Amino acid sequence: MNREDPALPLAGCRVVERSRTVAAAYAGRLLATMGATVVMLEPEGGSPLRKAPPLLNEGKGESALFAYLAAGKRSLVCDLTSAEGQRLLHRELEQADILIEDVPLKARATEGLTQEQIAERFPSLVHVSVRPFGAFGPKADWAGAEINLVHASGEGFLLPNGLSYELFPDRPPLKIYGHFASYQGGCMAALSALSAWWAVPEAGGQYVDVSVQDAMLATGAFALQRLGDGSLEHRSTRRFRYGGVFEVKDGFIELLTLENRQWDGLVKLLGNPAWAQEEALQDPLERSRRGDEINHHVREWMLQHEAEEIVSRAQELGVPVAKYRSPAEVLNGAQERARGLFVPVELADGQHAEVLLAPFQFRESTLHLSGGVPALDEMAREARGQEAAA
Repeated sequence: MNREDPALPLAGCRVVERSRTVAAAYAGRLLATMGATVVMLEPEGGSPLRKAPPLLNEGKGESALFAYLAAGKRSLVCDLTSAEGQRLLHRELEQADILIEDVPLKARATEGLTQEQIAERFPSLVHVSVRPFGAFGPKADWAGAEINLVHASGEGFLLPNGLSYELFPDRPPLKIYGHFASYQGGCMAALSALSAWWAVPEAGGQYVDVSVQDAMLATGAFALQRLGDGSLEHRSTRRFRYGGVFEVKDGFIELLTLENRQWDGLVKLLGNPAWAQEEALQDPLERSRRGDEINHHVREWMLQHEAEEIVSRAQELGVPVAKYRSPAEVLNGAQERARGLFVPVELADGQHAEVLLAPFQFRESTLHLSGGVPALDEMAREARGQEAAA
């Protein structure tokens, strides 16, 4: 079955994906969303991501994570340790432009996926390796769960901060919820894969080494930059002197006031209270020194008002304030619906769910997912059906 849409940006590009991790699978997902044909080479029993929590239908159905990462791809079971598996691998790679894999280095020779094996047999192929710590160096063969990667990049050292630290100063460091580091690594892998593919006519195929830790370091570069100035950020100090996260009557909001005009707007938002009229508070440095005192007053006011009321009035006054929205509010938001961020997909069991389409759009090409979540080994079943029909 040909699902390719010639109107999509990557129509004609063929990708082979051998993934166990979110990072490699997300790289393939981004390319599939842009129109590439992405073939997942799954082991016997399927990718471990098929069983990753959370599960749909109150814990009885498919993996929600896998549904998101696999939507728009194809599935082919392939035991790369067998002669038949190697035959299937070579068949797929002969048609492919890009290979994305996260196989541990010690297993690559057995599976025919070393840098040298691929380069010798498929010299025009872009081979993208996505490993927790990259494919060389003393940690190259280390496994790395999400919590390891968040902390290995230094970000965990800074969490929780702000209001969370004020409420729970004795709690240990945390990771960011979900798969933040893995998604950063997947973005880098997709970007570098395309860059290398576009260079094939001049440079030929090449090996691209992606480290998820390196990708996370790039997102936290500001803390490293400050370290160069002699300032070591810590979760107890990583906050705005005043402002930050505040609890309101119906949830939480975040307030940021960096400029004098924003401070003036905040004072109006609060109803011009007497404590804010003190002449010394016209000095930004004095406000910074007395940040805890200011936040105490602001927090008392915030608890008496609802988020939408605060945000609406703050926008009129030029005060940067945003509401923390629940997942349901995001899913059903007018802005998100207008942009078509969420689309329905058919799951492998025939049921339907909505997933995020892509964090970008193309002006001349309307993105969509070509197909739903693939059933395990669907390509082989389709081939057998065609043979039987013939």
